[in-house]
Amino acid sequence: MSTAIRIFQGRFGRVALLDMDKPLVTHAHHHCHVLIKASGADTAFRVRDRITPLTDDTAVLVNAWESHSYEHPGALAPPTVILALYVEPAWLGEIQRHLSVAAHPQFFPNPCVEISARIRKLADDLAMEMLYADDIPAERLETVLFDLMIAVIDPFSEWRNMRHLVHAQSAIGGDPRIRKAIGYMRQNLGAEFDMDRVALHSGLSRAHFFTLFRRCTRLTPNVYSNVLRMEAAITDLTHTRQPLADISLRLGFSAPSHFTRFFRQHIGSAPTDFRRVVQHYEKQTQG
Repeated sequence: MSTAIRIFQGRFGRVALLDMDKPLVTHAHHHCHVLIKASGADTAFRVRDRITPLTDDTAVLVNAWESHSYEHPGALAPPTVILALYVEPAWLGEIQRHLSVAAHPQFFPNPCVEISARIRKLADDLAMEMLYADDIPAERLETVLFDLMIAVIDPFSEWRNMRHLVHAQSAIGGDPRIRKAIGYMRQNLGAEFDMDRVALHSGLSRAHFFTLFRRCTRLTPNVYSNVLRMEAAITDLTHTRQPLADISLRLGFSAPSHFTRFFRQHIGSAPTDFRRVVQHYEKQTQG
């Protein structure tokens, strides 16, 4: 059964070591997302409607708000330990201003890349520390994470082509009606998602709303709603000691078991396991 081995959460985003033996549903993150195999069997993700292999020699790169899914080879296939980096573009931008373009939907032009020996070593070192170190100081974690991200970003992103990224049409929430819809969705996370209601609130027909929403966000309204619920759940599990039943109810699930299934299908870990292994770095990094 898929589970989280260790998770670090902070202003840098999230770093997770995941033991995966089950597929994940189509989902997205607002982060700049890098996936590197740590150990186990070769596996794959689906990005941009094609299978993207994850092996000892490749990494999977997913842009912010880009839909993807984990495609475990089969029910009897051996597990894979994956180092998953969910990195905040704003954090990268704080360290090196130009890297704030990591939020751009065309930041990584290719979802599958062949990694260098340096990337392999940096990823292996981070994974080993996550497995065996009792504690990783915040300053060291941020340094190691930034070094690894730069090793990936430098050869495989469009960050040097600033003119292209700045002038390309960034779709996220570009239409005021879609921004209004997203605001409404954020305010109503505890209600069952009803596309007709959201479309009506936005002043659009259902069909026009669906088409415009997908054009602006590159996600379906349902997937986007699930992203918002997932991030709210992660925040509650990381920052509070609220009972699972209370979190489940706040996010609109009729029973905690439904919330657990939803969380596992999107993250690869039960919420109780996530809470048990997550380490929060915010206070340490803010000094």
